[in-house]
Amino acid sequence: MNEYEVFIEDINPCGGPQYAKKEWIEIEAESPEEYVKKNGRFPVIDILHNTDGDTVITTGDGKGNIVKYTFSE
Repeated sequence: MNEYEVFIEDINPCGGPQYAKKEWIEIEAESPEEYVKKNGRFPVIDILHNTDGDTVITTGDGKGNIVKYTFSE
């Protein structure tokens, strides 16, 4: 198991990113992908790594609701 700090942005289609619900959590998981597949509300749309080396996973329902997870070790 690995420990991660996760920044979660819950974005709805009406408010957009500027009004997203934002929270920080600490988790233990085998991988970021496994955590999101088990605990996320929506299917995974995209997985990338930012310039800091963090894993960023974007999920959504195809109707404008998006949840973005940024995992830092």
